[in-house]
Amino acid sequence: MKFALVATLLALTALGIAIGGCQCEIVQFIFGDSLSDVGNNYYLSKGLAKANNPWYGIDFGNGLPNGRFCNGRTIADIIGDKMGLPRPPAFLDPSLTEDMIMQNGVNYASGGGGILNETGTYFIQRFSLYKQIELFQGTKELIREKIGDNETENFLQKSLYVVALGSNDFINNYLMPVYSDSWTYDADGFVKYLTDTLRAQLTILHSLGARQLMVFGLGPMGCIPLQRVLSTSGGCQEKTNKLALSFNQATSKMLEDLSSKLPNASFRFGDAYDVINDLISNPVKYGFNNSDSPCCSWGKIRPALTCIPLSKLCKDRSKYVFWDEYHPTDSANELVANEIIRKMGLSRSGSSDAPSAAPDAAPSPQG
Repeated sequence: MKFALVATLLALTALGIAIGGCQCEIVQFIFGDSLSDVGNNYYLSKGLAKANNPWYGIDFGNGLPNGRFCNGRTIADIIGDKMGLPRPPAFLDPSLTEDMIMQNGVNYASGGGGILNETGTYFIQRFSLYKQIELFQGTKELIREKIGDNETENFLQKSLYVVALGSNDFINNYLMPVYSDSWTYDADGFVKYLTDTLRAQLTILHSLGARQLMVFGLGPMGCIPLQRVLSTSGGCQEKTNKLALSFNQATSKMLEDLSSKLPNASFRFGDAYDVINDLISNPVKYGFNNSDSPCCSWGKIRPALTCIPLSKLCKDRSKYVFWDEYHPTDSANELVANEIIRKMGLSRSGSSDAPSAAPDAAPSPQG
């Protein structure tokens, strides 16, 4: 029944049928961190987590930085494209209007943000999930003033929602001794604290109109280049990976329970841990040749926490799993997006109006 509902919604989108009395599309509202940010942090003047330097965005559009922490598309970009949905603009995009929201949705994701308010404080400015939900509440009021209560509720309840956070709560909070959470909780206690907080946040989103919602699980965080370079062996940090698995298991169960208790809710879990883990362990199997170091780096100076104009690029970006110390490449994101689509049985509308795919990776400017 849930699959049929999603397919029906996507069919309505493809046909351009209005919702209620307004000319509204089926759109996405995206909540997340740097893996989903499409430019919000670009507009945070004091924020330290930014993707506004070359070579970010080199394989996207005009090749200039656009706020994505990647050389190309995010996972949410790719899933939306393949479902025939418009790409939601960043909430802080100065050109955003009510009409744009009703035609494209909104992306509230913020690099450095977490489920917990205390996560990533050393980035100075970032949107936590609570803040993103607050911004969504304000968005709802703008829409309500334009089209009225009934049509707003109808529009929001037919929209699709993506929530993709959690890695920063571990890497930029629990695993750093400077944060009190690291010595206040043991591993199980912190995962419970995190999932209890997420449950409360998703309940708020439901009260604001969210009905069709997907939460992305965490990948093997202990295998990102930053974690490897900080280990004594250069290998994956299994303690960090176990935290990701514990979070995924607890979140999946929580979503199943929440979906059964909230009226008309279809809250689902998008898990790609196994395929990412296999990709990192066996990159050649998937057409890659490097899964342990970043494509964009400062050579032997590591960790290089961000990509800058002086960074050296790998010769073939399509063969690297990781773009920088934290984030996957466009090619890796596509593999993960395809796995989520497959496992969740997401329908493809076949719309010809979806944004085009990222271009094939060109040779490195240094290569």
